[in-house]
Order: sequence, then structure tokens, then C-alpha cells
Amino acid sequence: MAIDLNKIQSAKAIKKTAGKTSEGGSMFDLLNKDIKLFGSQLKDQTKESFYSELTTLFSAGVDIKTALELIEEEQEKEVDRVLFKKIKDDVVSGISLSASIENTGKFSPYEFHSLRIGEESGKLNFVLTDLSKFFSRKINQQRQIVSALTYPAIVFSVAFGAVFFMMNFIVPMFADVFKRFGGDLPGITQFIIDLSDGIADNWFYMFLIIASSGAFIYSQRNANWFRKYSSRIVLKIPVAGEIVRKIYLARFCHSMNLLISAQTPIIKSLEMINKMIGFYPLEESLKQIQKDVLSGKALSESLMNFPIYGRKFCSLIKVAEEVNQMDMMFDKLADQYTSEVEHQTSLISSLIEPLMIVFLGVMVSVILIAMYLPLFQLSSSFQ
Repeated sequence: MAIDLNKIQSAKAIKKTAGKTSEGGSMFDLLNKDIKLFGSQLKDQTKESFYSELTTLFSAGVDIKTALELIEEEQEKEVDRVLFKKIKDDVVSGISLSASIENTGKFSPYEFHSLRIGEESGKLNFVLTDLSKFFSRKINQQRQIVSALTYPAIVFSVAFGAVFFMMNFIVPMFADVFKRFGGDLPGITQFIIDLSDGIADNWFYMFLIIASSGAFIYSQRNANWFRKYSSRIVLKIPVAGEIVRKIYLARFCHSMNLLISAQTPIIKSLEMINKMIGFYPLEESLKQIQKDVLSGKALSESLMNFPIYGRKFCSLIKVAEEVNQMDMMFDKLADQYTSEVEHQTSLISSLIEPLMIVFLGVMVSVILIAMYLPLFQLSSSFQ
């Protein structure tokens, strides 16, 4: 929810309004809320709004104490209001904004390190703007992926429900009829009946296996071995793997652009990004890249040792190093990867919808044909 600059008054007037809550959000705000399960950090949407509003208020000449008071008042959730009040109180007591944000434990190292660099270099407003853009892009990518997968997930669920119903109720009815007539059944009919009997006899064990697998994956999701092999599998999935790769490369490029623009040393930039990137192949590569750069290797030369970055990416970084335009190149690459992800996710969404409908139709058709085929053979034998 954005702050109305017309509300900015004198410090005395602001204090009078302290403690009042803003009006409830619109339906549009509700539909655009991020869904984040089991997260200890602040929601990405709240962070994006926080950085955007701070940028706007600072640009309007509002001091940091007043800006944080306004942001605190605008929070609808009590837990968020308490969080921003703590940040404001820390800043008023003399602690820097970056340190007060770090003390909450609700922000990533990337964020408070970036803010600290902005404070030290006098480019805090620039850093806030880039952090706002970073989370805006991240939120848009998440929503595009969710949007692209929602319809196929619904269709797949309906297809699974329809097939499960037919296999457990319709097929057994036909099987009883076929037993009365005796004789050999067509191969496809016998296969469907055997499959139906197998599901009916073992559904509990199937459910137990699925539930156990889900619980195991959830319990091991943060283990390095699981992250290593799951990321390998994801990257090998046709089309989807390439989209995932570009999403994380876009975040990497945008982060490098922000840090290099703020005059952060390349080693420090790689170290900070490694703490917040959240993708195992990039995390492991960045550990080695830090060592290579520290030993005197060029960044582009070290990047070439890891296939996830791609030859084109490494070549462009090499050119940027030669002309000393690293921040500009990372910015352009971030925009390029973001636009490619947007295009590919929309394309996949438009292709998956008809394919899922065809898949549902084929599954139901196969079952119906298998059930009616013996009846057609029986009727022809009486002619």
C-alpha cells in the first residue's frame, strides 16, 4: 500500500495521528498478496513497498524519522507495525538504518549490507530504489510462474479425480458384467480392469508412499545433498529448467549491478550475493569464483568454468571488464533475462492449457473404449 504524500505534515501533526491504522486494502490488494509458507523473513511484497515508500519520502525531503513513522502507521498487520516501530526506535536512538534492519532478523544479508554500502557511499536513495526494483521483479517473476502453472494444476487435478472415479466405480461395474458373460477380454480391457483392481487393493499403500515421500522431501529440503540433486533434476527438465536458470541469473545480474554501482569490491559483492541467491548451483560456483578472483583471475574467466552461466553470458562479461562497464552490462543482462522469462512463461501457459485438455480427453476416451469394446464384440457375435 503506497503512502500518500499529501499526508506529510509537521512532526507535531504526525505525532497526533500516531497509532491510527489505515483503511482496509482493496480486493485488488488482496489478490496481489504474496503467499509465503514457513518463511521467517518479511514478505517480498512488504519489502518492496517499504523500499519504494522510503525512496519516495526521501526524494520529497522527508527526514528518516518522519518517513519511518509514516510507514509504521500505514501497516495493517500488528506484527508489521511492531517491526517497523522497532526499526524507527533504533534509528532514533542513533543506530544506522542498515544496522536496525539487520537487528530485526527479518531481512537478508544482501539487503542490510547493500544499505550499509549506500549509507557509507552517500548513495542510500540509489540503493533503496534498486532494492525496490529488485523485489518488484522478483514478485512479478513469482506471479508469472504461479499464473502459468495454476490452470494446468487445476486441469491435472480434475483429470486425476475423473480417472480415479472411473477406475474405482465405473470399471468395477463393467468388470462384473463381463464376468457373467465369460470368455476372453480384449487386451486393453483386461489391462484397465487389472489396473483398477490394483488401485482398489493398494490405494492405502499408494497414499502412504506419497505422504511419506512428501514428508521426506520437506524435511530434507534444506540439506545440501537434496538441494544439489534436486537442482540438477530441475535444470534438466526441458524448457522449465532453462526458465529456472534464467530467473536466478536475472537475480544474480541485478544484484551485481546494484553492488558494483555502489562501488562495492567484486569479492565482497560475490560474497554477499552467495548468501542470498538461494540456488545451489550458483552458490557452489560463487564459492569457487570468489577464490579465483581473489587469486587474480578475471571474473569472466572464472565464470567460464561453470556451464550454468553459458558462453554468451561469460563473453559479454569479458567485454564489460575490458571497457570497465560491469554495472551497465549486468543491468542489461538482468533486463534481458527477465524479459525472456516473461515471454517463455506466457508461452508455456498458452501451450499447456490445450495439451492438458487433450490429455484429459485421451485418458477418459481410453477407459471408455476399453469398457465398451467387449460389448461391441459381443453384439457382433450375435448377428
